[in-house]
Amino acid sequence: MTPPPAAAARLDSISMPVPEKKQQTRRAPARVDHPFKGIALVLLSTVFLGCSDVTAKYLSTSLPSIEITWIRFVTFALMFTPVMLPGSPLHAMRTERLGLQLMRGVALLGSSLFFITGLRFLPIAEASATGFVSPLFVTALSIIFLSEKVGMRRWIATAIGLIGVMIILRPGSSAFHIAAFFPIVSAFCWAAALIMTRLMSGREAVLTTMAYSALTGVAILSIMVPFVWVTPTWTGIGLGIVIGLASTIGQWIVVLAYRYGDASVLAPFSYTQLLWVSILGFFLFGELPDVWTVTGAAFIVASGLYIAHRERIRRAQLLVLEERSPNP
Repeated sequence: MTPPPAAAARLDSISMPVPEKKQQTRRAPARVDHPFKGIALVLLSTVFLGCSDVTAKYLSTSLPSIEITWIRFVTFALMFTPVMLPGSPLHAMRTERLGLQLMRGVALLGSSLFFITGLRFLPIAEASATGFVSPLFVTALSIIFLSEKVGMRRWIATAIGLIGVMIILRPGSSAFHIAAFFPIVSAFCWAAALIMTRLMSGREAVLTTMAYSALTGVAILSIMVPFVWVTPTWTGIGLGIVIGLASTIGQWIVVLAYRYGDASVLAPFSYTQLLWVSILGFFLFGELPDVWTVTGAAFIVASGLYIAHRERIRRAQLLVLEERSPNP
């Protein structure tokens, strides 16, 4: 439901669309190198994202996953109402990639829905650690859809991450639960959303992308939710709103954080989200991560950090090639 902050930050790479002459030009805030401010923001974001996940697990005992996700997306959409209103100064619903925007919204919906469903059956630390495999899927999907070349070292890092997943899941043992696949599918959906974000890079605004994702999720879930509806208490409604607020604010803080530092510097601090959910999971649900979950999480974190490191090197190499190119 709440993707790794390092991955969520890629939303900030979307440039604002070119407006008509009569409209004032909008530009993304300039990048400023303040790594300590970026680190502080990343740490703050993990608190919001961790609280969102823990609240979702708590609410999953009384409400269906579809209904929880619906409340989350309704809150998400309401927060972006100024972006959707035609007369608003923040109006940004014009898009040149409507199909991709809708597909991204479906992928984001799938990520949230599958993760919340997994939380219903799994310890929160296990579900969260497994959900951090999204960079592995991004690596694979980028080859197919972005024609990127992936070197042997990144493939080895990906394999190490998959080993970590196997350590956590332990397929074939008595500890294996079929619901363990839900966080994996969630991570795949989030990776697909990131790939579509990259495909729209340079043409679509961040606000536009998030607004269409919110509307897509609300539209689809509003069709599904009547079939599983359970009348929530006022407490349940309040907790659902908390989920929507915390996850949206957390992801937006991440976008801000990555304007102050490189992914290779900030990514290690994003994994403190695992610490928060483990602590909250212990006090609220009596769940203590076993040695298999901790070991597997270590493999996944190491893999994700190395992939982020190789991504930084690749971007630096591409920048050098662009500067050397004789073409304007």
